[in-house]
Amino acid sequence: MKWIEYGRRTVYTSPWVRVELADVEIPGGSRFEHHVLAMPRTSNTAVVTDDQDRVLLLWRHRFITGRWGWEVPGGWGDPGEQPLETIRREIEEETGWRPGEVSVMTEYFAMAGISDAHFTVFHATGCERIGEPEDASESSRVEWVPLSEARKLAAAGEITDGPSLAALTYYLGIYRPGT
Repeated sequence: MKWIEYGRRTVYTSPWVRVELADVEIPGGSRFEHHVLAMPRTSNTAVVTDDQDRVLLLWRHRFITGRWGWEVPGGWGDPGEQPLETIRREIEEETGWRPGEVSVMTEYFAMAGISDAHFTVFHATGCERIGEPEDASESSRVEWVPLSEARKLAAAGEITDGPSLAALTYYLGIYRPGT
């Protein structure tokens, strides 16, 4: 059951998002316009851990949802920047820690039914403190949190950011089960 796409038209575009209407036909013959949120930049997150079974988290406010919550470091890639370069840069800028080893854990589409937003999730270890975070607007605080506490934060709804929740639960449940 594959949808047929006849074309798209752009409704709005910016460096961060493009809103399109796709002319589609679904199996069975119904044809209509479907909204598409196209994200022109790569999105990357990282679960940063240390040898004391802790994870590096940021406490921040998101104005769109009006909520505070814990998040893992992450961000959008600059034009021409590879995801690995992006996440190394983002970890340093947001936390003040320089990662040592960084490897891909998984990739996913956050809202495949309406968006092409593609996330690459990394695991970073061997971090070295290089100073304060470069951008004070990224978070109110940066803390090393025991993994056991991170589980409790997720269960209590204190990790509300989807990419952070996906990255942490993937790390705890699949990548490193039993921790």
